[in-house]
Amino acid sequence: MAYYEYIKNIYFIGIGGIGMSALARYFSSQGKNVAGYDRHRTELTSRLETEGIPVITSEEVEDLPSGFNEGDTLVVYTPAISRDNKQYNHFVAAGYQMEKRAAVLGNLTKHHFTLAVAGTHGKTTTSTMLAHLLKATGAEVTAFLGGISENYNSNLILSGDKVMVVEADEFDRSFLQLEPNLAAITSMDADHLDIYGEDAQIKESFHAFAALVAEDGKLFFSNGLPLQGISIGVEDNADVSAQNVKIENGCYHFDLKTIEKTYPDLMLRLPGKHNLQNAVMALAMALEFGAPPELLAEALASFKGVERRFSYRINTDKLVLIDDYAHHPAEITAVHQAIREMHPGKRVLAVFQPHLFSRTRDFADDFAKSLGLFDEILLLDIYPAREEPIEGITSEWLFKKITNPNKQLVGKEELSAVIKSKEPEVVVLMGAGDIGEEVEKIRKKLTGEN
Repeated sequence: MAYYEYIKNIYFIGIGGIGMSALARYFSSQGKNVAGYDRHRTELTSRLETEGIPVITSEEVEDLPSGFNEGDTLVVYTPAISRDNKQYNHFVAAGYQMEKRAAVLGNLTKHHFTLAVAGTHGKTTTSTMLAHLLKATGAEVTAFLGGISENYNSNLILSGDKVMVVEADEFDRSFLQLEPNLAAITSMDADHLDIYGEDAQIKESFHAFAALVAEDGKLFFSNGLPLQGISIGVEDNADVSAQNVKIENGCYHFDLKTIEKTYPDLMLRLPGKHNLQNAVMALAMALEFGAPPELLAEALASFKGVERRFSYRINTDKLVLIDDYAHHPAEITAVHQAIREMHPGKRVLAVFQPHLFSRTRDFADDFAKSLGLFDEILLLDIYPAREEPIEGITSEWLFKKITNPNKQLVGKEELSAVIKSKEPEVVVLMGAGDIGEEVEKIRKKLTGEN
């Protein structure tokens, strides 16, 4: 904490982002005066305000909260913020101390023993699971997470500062600011090509992240990736793996085989082989850190998951509603595998909101293939996030590429009614945009609640 000791006020531009809000909560817990701007009010910004952190939606300079004076104020901004933003330009022109979110997180890791989890998929669940394992087994841990932990109803875990767990974000090469003692790479698939340009560049960035691990540290990676360190797998020849995997009552039961010994009869409540792989990664890192092995089984069994990561909103024999953040073809395929495994023989309706014009363009054929695996597909408009439209890249364009004939384009305003009319057995909502805000409406429509 010493690096920011002298700072009294911290203002966040883009405070509603999942990574930014975790930092805001952290500094607020340290007694700093914290406030921020975001374009839209969301459930997350509402939670911040409930916790005493003011959030404004106006970017006008005259609407800035009072008390954020130049000499003792740090301005933290997200790389997704427009350089036309009036507040951003005001702070730059006035000479405020300004740092990217990644730089702030990187500075914090310099002063703590740090466990960092990277990967194009799986990093949020793995880092959240790792933080929970450490906290539940007695470690004094601070964790910055990329999702809302179901166990703690937050993206920040505070139970001391002996060890820090961080989600290492590859967007904008942010994770290259970190200084990890132990690190993990769950996956290195092509993504963020609007930033990296090509697949080779993102892989090069992950190799650069791996090189940041401390000399006396260790790197954990999913078996099959072209890396050196401790390999992680499921029923394979990895250094650490899940063996004797069984499914009972919707849960995985498995033995954890490490280089030194085998730990029998662990249980994971999360569905999907990808989550089992995430669990093995988190367990391996927790053991390496020094978590008591005899306490890990109970800690893992108590892990509830992360909001919008295969979150059940309805789970009955007749009807299942699942909410998931999947926004990449590989993630959609993993969700499909998990549903087929946990709900065999059920007819599955997939609802997908594409995220970013560039991602839709770059992976259109793969999206069409992964979405086509489901029995029926409803496709929403592309959520633009930080982007301007790209000519010719629309949901209609993607829709035509899906060869499964059981498909339909829908608008958000009619989504609940259309889903209800399909009389589905399993519904899965997927996307990284604002589709998550529709989940409660859909749940009420399907259950007949007012």
